[in-house]
Amino acid sequence: MINYLKRLNPLLPELVAIILAYAVVVEGIGVWFVEDKLRYTSGLAIGIALALFMAINIASSLWGIVGVPSKKARVVVSLKAICRYLVVVAVSIAMGYFNLGNILTWFAGVMGLKVAAFAQPMIHKVFFRKSRKDESSSYET
Repeated sequence: MINYLKRLNPLLPELVAIILAYAVVVEGIGVWFVEDKLRYTSGLAIGIALALFMAINIASSLWGIVGVPSKKARVVVSLKAICRYLVVVAVSIAMGYFNLGNILTWFAGVMGLKVAAFAQPMIHKVFFRKSRKDESSSYET
């Protein structure tokens, strides 16, 4: 699975890991303050699953348009974006109709993609800075 994610985008496994870490933090902190722990957790799980789906779908969309003429690429990317948002709307409607989870934690889970997208460059810089320096010094010698 990690090789598939790396093939789509070398930084996608980091993004997925940050989304999952975000889920653990939000679950670990929030579950103690709510009465309905099951709906809290199920809403968050559905939101995180959507965030992971969207991250992988965006990466596969971008990978799939490499080498495609720009006019067709724009159409393909636009259609995939519309499909992603329709999935999000359908899941939110299903959650409301079937009372599957807390809509606020669902939203927090979906926002995990945004949190990960903003945090990934900083986290990558902190954790992988030393390895990059080691690689550059080996090329210089």
